[in-house]
Amino acid sequence: MEDKSKETRRKFLDTGLKVGLATALGGAALTQFKEGFASEGDTGAKMQLMTTDGTLIEVDASQVEENLASHMERDPREGFENTKFVMVVDLAKCENALACQRSCNKHHYITGENAWLKVYNMQDNETSSPYWMPTMCQHCDKPACVTVCPVDATFKRKDGLVLIDNERCIGCRFCMAACPYSTRVFNWSEPQQQFEMNMEMVDHLHSPEYAGMPSKMGTVDKCDFCPHQTAKGELPHCVTACPNGVFYFGNKYEDTVTNGNETVRLSKLLEKNSGYRLFEDLGTEPSVYYLPPKDRITPFEDGLENYNEFESVEKPGEPVENADNPEAS
Repeated sequence: MEDKSKETRRKFLDTGLKVGLATALGGAALTQFKEGFASEGDTGAKMQLMTTDGTLIEVDASQVEENLASHMERDPREGFENTKFVMVVDLAKCENALACQRSCNKHHYITGENAWLKVYNMQDNETSSPYWMPTMCQHCDKPACVTVCPVDATFKRKDGLVLIDNERCIGCRFCMAACPYSTRVFNWSEPQQQFEMNMEMVDHLHSPEYAGMPSKMGTVDKCDFCPHQTAKGELPHCVTACPNGVFYFGNKYEDTVTNGNETVRLSKLLEKNSGYRLFEDLGTEPSVYYLPPKDRITPFEDGLENYNEFESVEKPGEPVENADNPEAS
């Protein structure tokens, strides 16, 4: 079941990248591409590719992979063409399992209390029911953090991702003051990160696309929507780790999002469930949408056993424990 789910996720994101490749190559180039696909390097496995005029052509899979690799050799500050990444958080499904947070911490090598994804115990008023609310960087279309950064360390890509280049960050924390969502964290001390070094990581260390690898004392960190995953055609770690399908992720331009198990129309999902964005009146235009906590899958009380004041953290290769109160985990 898990293998099938991974295959579905990869196929979903791969489709967007292949259409993007078709757009980048152009109609004439694709005609040449098709005519020349019968070569010595053919694997025999065929793959369909859509041209800019909507025509489906069949090419050898190996050549698609080669051209995709070439297409993806880009400036990580630029992002993907014809893409607008969005996330939907279904509050009705969240039971505070914290698997999303643990996976995010593990794969971004986050230690201490600097979790990028936090789950809050929320209650709108005294008479309303409490609920769990995952929060992360909202990846705004009009990000105040980018506007105030004096050294261009915080920047917005063409695919909507707002990232931080910690090689440029000077630790002024203007971005933290400007962010209305309080989702950024500051490295007050040298992060005690442990790495299982491999060639992939060596190639990408200090790249904005591999944020938090490594973190640096005196710099700001935050959720990055896992661009190192989307570059491989895979979903962010929080999406794949959640056991309840709380997080949906996809391309707004394709009007499609997935939580790994089901793929749905973004517009219909938001319309049917009264989707909303946080602090809409501020004009930041977030890329994260929330679905109200109606018809919850489990009672709120069931998630209390996972809840504590300081969210759980995880170090690579070590058991999950709370940094300030180990007995609370």
